[in-house]
Amino acid sequence: MPLPWLGVALLVLCTGACSGPATEPRSGLAPGESRAFEGSWTASGTRRSLELERGHQASILNLSGSLLLTGERGLGVGFQADAIGFSDNKAGGTGQAVWTDEHGDKVFSQLRGEPIGTGSKVLGTITGGTGRFAGLTGEYELHWQYVIESDDGTVSGRAVGLKGRVTAPAAGIPRS
Repeated sequence: MPLPWLGVALLVLCTGACSGPATEPRSGLAPGESRAFEGSWTASGTRRSLELERGHQASILNLSGSLLLTGERGLGVGFQADAIGFSDNKAGGTGQAVWTDEHGDKVFSQLRGEPIGTGSKVLGTITGGTGRFAGLTGEYELHWQYVIESDDGTVSGRAVGLKGRVTAPAAGIPRS
């Protein structure tokens, strides 16, 4: 003998339980919302340098490491941070960075600043991302606390004082 109320009860139960609790977007930012963040970045990689005229050096850098953020929720806590750049000890530096979170979503930024070295200041402009970071914009700055370079071109360093602000895309902007 079929129990018609059983089907209805399961439907009601699943409608409430299976949909899960209402949550905000994975980015933690509402459309158009802006948030501040702080953190540090420890990186290592390679530096290939070209000696130019006396006292002038140009270098290509490829760095990778862990980026840890603190502050309000929004971006997340930990990222794998990769950067590639060009540093000229007379003209300064420029580069690109990608921060990848534990879900594989990425934050893209352009870098500019002083020649890489202990105490160098670097400015970053966040230009977007993938997944939950699509359409993200913002700015940040950091200071290299130290840079250690070996004779074989291996470099390592730690950036401190990383602080910035991000803004989520406004509602209606397509997100990939």
